[in-house]
Amino acid sequence: MTQEVNHFKHKVHVLFKREDLDHERLEGKVAIVLDVLFATTTIIHAVHSGAKEVIPTLNESSAREVAQNYDEEAYLLAGELYGETLPGFLHPAPLRLAEEPLFDKTLIYSTTNGTVALRQAAAADQVFVGALINAEALVDHVLSSYPGKTILIVCSGSMGNPNLEDACGAGYFVDLLKARMRDVGSDAFSDTAEAARMIFKSEPSVESLLRSRVGRLMVERGMEEEVHFAANLSTHQTIPKVFGEVVKPV
Repeated sequence: MTQEVNHFKHKVHVLFKREDLDHERLEGKVAIVLDVLFATTTIIHAVHSGAKEVIPTLNESSAREVAQNYDEEAYLLAGELYGETLPGFLHPAPLRLAEEPLFDKTLIYSTTNGTVALRQAAAADQVFVGALINAEALVDHVLSSYPGKTILIVCSGSMGNPNLEDACGAGYFVDLLKARMRDVGSDAFSDTAEAARMIFKSEPSVESLLRSRVGRLMVERGMEEEVHFAANLSTHQTIPKVFGEVVKPV
């Protein structure tokens, strides 16, 4: 019991996989959900590229069900399951998807982990879509808009395991938060937050992403450019936020 009480004293905490959300009290907290390769990176870049909104779904069937509510010209379907593009869906990676006519469209998006994590984090007071590419803008927005709130950085992970790329991304967020929260006490950052920061500081982000299991898989599939893109630090000002079941920019 003592461990649980101390755990929630922290102002910044990291969950290394989405499954840990089952044991997390979300009420009153700001959640930042990460799936660096590629769901959250793709959502950020899709909104940056003109998509009106993104609807994250749990699986292919729910994505197709959502699509029935829209005129055919109004939406695009994109997604994957276990790294394979879903049949009839657009490719889920950020650069390839940005080649599609996204402007003013609703993107209905289904992935193995990231879109599921976004749905599972819905009980938090505020839920944001984060990645390496928008971290600085998102951190500044959260600190200015929700001062004093506990920040929970949620790594989607993969098949119940932590992912190196998400841990690296979480560490970048923690590093930015530490630089901006110098007035808080030493216990403001949980052990997992400190561990994530150590991972981020240990090597350049692109090396972590290329060394990760998912990153290596993407390179084998000729997607090294996508991995390099996802490793960029704070290139985007776009801040997507979850409103109900829809993601829109703030």
